[in-house]
Amino acid sequence: MAAYKIKLEAFEGPLELLMHLIEKNKIDIYDIPISLITEQYIEYLNQLQEFNMDIASEFLVMAANLLQIKSRMLLPRQPRVTMEEEDEEDPRRELVDRLLEYRRFKQAAQYLEKIKWEREKYFVRLPQHFDIQYVLPQGLSIDRLIAALVTVWESARDDFAVVDREEISVQNKMQDIVMLLHRYDGKIDFEQTLIRQGTRSELIVAFLALLELIRIKRVIVHQSRGFEPIQIILNHEGYSSTGGDF
Repeated sequence: MAAYKIKLEAFEGPLELLMHLIEKNKIDIYDIPISLITEQYIEYLNQLQEFNMDIASEFLVMAANLLQIKSRMLLPRQPRVTMEEEDEEDPRRELVDRLLEYRRFKQAAQYLEKIKWEREKYFVRLPQHFDIQYVLPQGLSIDRLIAALVTVWESARDDFAVVDREEISVQNKMQDIVMLLHRYDGKIDFEQTLIRQGTRSELIVAFLALLELIRIKRVIVHQSRGFEPIQIILNHEGYSSTGGDF
């Protein structure tokens, strides 16, 4: 029984087929044995014809170019004085340039494909807009409040202790702050609000609680001058109650 081929490799274009033949034969792309490559290229096209497969015109055009280069390589050549003059007369030069450009684009495409697959492992949430309006006393900006938060954040302990975590709500922290204000004659520093765990988690809740107390006008924040501790002052009048015990 005659041997038969089960499957032929498919190539997107003639340059991909040529790169495959060059890599398969471990050929220096700058010194292509044009006769060998031309024979293998045409052999591949003949195999396609045996299976009654359509051959794209670009494959046939490349075959004609290879045959033309091969014929030019067989012509006797005049001796040249310098290497540069010899390179200029090399019939393979244009083909090599096209192959090098094709290889660069193929490598770039493979790199982008790799990035695509890596990027698909992540889900990005769109930026959230928070419309928060707080009325701060004159001379005290939200930037200074955040700067105070950063200062206390750097001194707070990290949550590394293996203990049952105490959940602290903003509501509970608001009560803590008001309780401390009553205990200390209506005035405390922001750092004094860390009375439960002294952790960064408590610090975040304390900062949110302070902003909420400012919003309902239960407290007033004051800073005598730049870089001084920010003080929280109990406001006995003029605040809007939200139903909590404040």
